[in-house]
Amino acid sequence: MATLVESSNGTRQRGKHYYTMWQTLFEIDTKYIPIKPIGRGAYGVVCSSINMETNEKVAIKKINNVFDNRVDALRTLRELKLLRHVRHENVIALKDIMMPIYRETFKDVYLVYELMDTDLHQIIKSSQTLSNDHCKYFLFQLLRGLKYLHSANILHRDLKPGNLLVNANCDLKICDFGLARTSKGNGEFMTEYVVTRWYRAPELLLCCDNYGTSIDVWSVGCIFAEVLGRRPIFPGTECLDQLKLIINVLGSQQEADLQFIDNPKARRYIRSLPYSRGIHLSHLYPLADPLAIDLLQRMLVFDPTKRITVTEALQHPYLSDLYDPRQNPPAQVPVNLDIDENLGEKMIREMMWNEMIHYHPEAVYANS
Repeated sequence: MATLVESSNGTRQRGKHYYTMWQTLFEIDTKYIPIKPIGRGAYGVVCSSINMETNEKVAIKKINNVFDNRVDALRTLRELKLLRHVRHENVIALKDIMMPIYRETFKDVYLVYELMDTDLHQIIKSSQTLSNDHCKYFLFQLLRGLKYLHSANILHRDLKPGNLLVNANCDLKICDFGLARTSKGNGEFMTEYVVTRWYRAPELLLCCDNYGTSIDVWSVGCIFAEVLGRRPIFPGTECLDQLKLIINVLGSQQEADLQFIDNPKARRYIRSLPYSRGIHLSHLYPLADPLAIDLLQRMLVFDPTKRITVTEALQHPYLSDLYDPRQNPPAQVPVNLDIDENLGEKMIREMMWNEMIHYHPEAVYANS
């Protein structure tokens, strides 16, 4: 539980109070009353809380020492920029970023999100029965949120069950945008690390420089398969093992389906794998709705140019009773996430401060 304490130096800053949870000190705005810690990762700790001004339950995420690692600092900045522009029922809402006391020396960042009950990873691991309607509704919401992101020119690039938050009424919201990027279109390169391995598309495993929204569709297919089977479909131990598992299920590929591979060495590796007839997905998931299997097959296509798009997936007969194009408008404007990867700490700090000000316009004239 949260314990009210004195600040580490014994002086209390105006508008702030101090709590400890899981041996972590939270310096938060006085309008927030913490309830309990609910999650922990490499970034820090998340706790549930109540906003006393609105009586709304929220989740406060403390990112410790955000500038210790420049890559992590850039990911945090990217998430702040993206979530300020994004408004969709199936994307987590960032409600507030707490203003630190000192503009030029702050180390920690406190993000305030809407509170969700659990995530899809925990549901898949649980003993809770998932009906066809559950599976369908989770997939529909994931695709719906992704369609909105893609219309805003955003690739998520790290879709996995743990990044899909779920409420008791089965509402689903996409979260964790630290690896998101602006879609570049043909001919531009995006080679940096993306996507947790089990959900990584073949074109990423094969180090293709040029990729697009189809990488997110592959991840959705892997997630949907995991919902249907209650275990990962391609749990590779490393990159080459991941490719072998994919070929074992999808079968050996025709030469025409390898043309997207722009790396000759990678293409030779795929050709060198033992022949596989593949496994029909209906054999892996014998209890699944045949329409669900058909849609899954269209998402898990090795060649990204032949993979179904998010919009086509939403229009598939499996989702016909849920999807209404008129109720799924695209984003109003594209979001630009282009940030110089070589920015120094001072500039990243200044850009974060500017993001915070959008939630606290009263701080524009505060003492820096």
